[in-house]
Amino acid sequence: MRDHCKSKVKAMGERIAGKVRINNAGCLDRCAQGPVIVVYPEAVWYTYVDQEDIDEIVESHLARGKVVERLKID
Repeated sequence: MRDHCKSKVKAMGERIAGKVRINNAGCLDRCAQGPVIVVYPEAVWYTYVDQEDIDEIVESHLARGKVVERLKID
């Protein structure tokens, strides 16, 4: 999924070029909540199921600054 996310961001080109960096991380201590993504500097945590969820996070939050409430976790 990380590779898919990186490809999606790269494909968006100028819209988010230089504004987003996709990093790999070790344990984030949220294993019980499934796979997670955290977006900084807002510190918004997401879980996801498939590539469509990743696409929604990239297009909504990373490109437009709008939190994807349905995927957000505490």
